[in-house]
Amino acid sequence: MSDHSSTATAVGRPEPLRAAAHATPSPQSNWPAVASVALMSFVLVLSEFLPIGLLPVIGSSLHVSVGTVGLVVVVPGLTAAVTAPLLTIASGRLDRRKVLIALAVSFTASNIVAALAPDMLVMAVARILLGVAVGGFWAMGAGVAARLVPAEAVNRATSLITAGISAGTVVSLPLGALVGHLAGWRTAFFIAAGAALLALAALALKLPSLPPTGAIRMATLTSSLRNPAARIVLLATALIFLGHFAAYTYITPYLEDRAHFGSSAVTLVLLGYGVAGLVGNFAAGAIIGRSLRTVYSIAAVLVAATIVLLNTLTGVAPAVVVFVLLWGAAFGAVPLALQTWILRATPEAPESGLALLVSVLQISLAAGSLIGGMVVDGYGAPAAFALGGALALLSAATQLRPRLPRG
Repeated sequence: MSDHSSTATAVGRPEPLRAAAHATPSPQSNWPAVASVALMSFVLVLSEFLPIGLLPVIGSSLHVSVGTVGLVVVVPGLTAAVTAPLLTIASGRLDRRKVLIALAVSFTASNIVAALAPDMLVMAVARILLGVAVGGFWAMGAGVAARLVPAEAVNRATSLITAGISAGTVVSLPLGALVGHLAGWRTAFFIAAGAALLALAALALKLPSLPPTGAIRMATLTSSLRNPAARIVLLATALIFLGHFAAYTYITPYLEDRAHFGSSAVTLVLLGYGVAGLVGNFAAGAIIGRSLRTVYSIAAVLVAATIVLLNTLTGVAPAVVVFVLLWGAAFGAVPLALQTWILRATPEAPESGLALLVSVLQISLAAGSLIGGMVVDGYGAPAAFALGGALALLSAATQLRPRLPRG
């Protein structure tokens, strides 16, 4: 998450967006713009999760405990949860191109400040800057595909943008660990800053002007919250992210302690998880226009099933690998499905819906990790996995009623 951190329906643009887009652009002339937004998505997730493999050395360098330095992972998510709706309101009348470029400047500066941080306070400020960018991007940037390509290409364009989540997850942990080992943790942040500068340049060169489709006010957000369909999406989001991160946060100790994998095997399995997430994301993008309900139901049930089954197959290494890969593929479809679902539920105020989705997602991510840790400490990893599976299954159950509005 972080999504996270994110504007079209699964089968085409809502009428308000069609009117606001002025003229239907050609996919040939706007795929470079989509690619620039996808690159921003990738670098944001890379920056958010890069420190995970570096926490001990960062803590040692900044003279704080591992528990304290863990804030570098928590702070961006909590900041994104707060800033997503606030930025959506504050920038309601601004060209979205300018907003995205400003957010790219923010997370570029974040990585530079982090690389130079002399103490934990400065590091926290750097990660707050990143959280601002994460919240703003997933609320306003991830949904711009509908304004860059025609309706029939929106699903493919959106899946390319959300693929940055899986790609960033795949790259962040091994890149951080490798560079940190060879050249130090500060170098890892400088590399992330270089990637951020590349994303910034791509946005400046390729992204066209994107005038706002209407001002977002606090009343717009509260109106979306009163929307029963939107509340169902947010409930499903909270449940799936609580469940996923209650278990996934502790997948490395599970693989090491219960499945008895060595460090090299754990790294390969986690890489496989990330690659499977990319496959799941693009597979969902190919079929989500035909049945959002089916895509989300299958994804959530698979997440639940694989988490629970991993509890029972700890001694069968091939089965463990298969279920971890299935888990990655299933969860890879989740962000795209949720984004599509909230846009269907709030066609009159898509950015408002996305802002609420980002807030719920980020809070649930952090809470899931926290609750999972408490369960692991009190009852062990199997209990955390069982809880995660149960919550994911409850998320799948939100598909039973009411029926999703047709796109």
